Amino acid sequence: MHDALRRYARYLLGTFFLFAGFSHLFWAREDFRAQVPGWVPLDVDLVVVASGVVEIGLGVALFLAIRRRVMVGWVVAAFLVAVFPGNIAQYTSGTDAFGLDTDRARLTRLFFQPVLVLWALWCTGAFPRRSPVQGR
Repeated sequence: MHDALRRYARYLLGTFFLFAGFSHLFWAREDFRAQVPGWVPLDVDLVVVASGVVEIGLGVALFLAIRRRVMVGWVVAAFLVAVFPGNIAQYTSGTDAFGLDTDRARLTRLFFQPVLVLWALWCTGAFPRRSPVQGR
């Protein structure tokens, strides 16, 4: 049962990444452009497109990960940490995007990134399982 729950959570996270990746490329590009911090020394559209392609790849990897699940989990977690400055920049600059049009909404969103990181690690088994002896 526990393994099935992790698998479904991994598939759900993979679906989230696929949706986000395709939205980078097609229907939400402007919103994602708003999250690229001004200090990033690359073309904003290039960053949005590249991160969208990476998210699609990570989404596929989450679905296909069998033997390398743990590695995929750590890569997804690292990606989520790497894009977190964009969320911070959106908050500090007061930029409206994704319906986040108040400082409170933008601040609240910041607290969800660590949840996503933990989700990626948990659903891929990156956290070591406790043996029955350790659980006592």
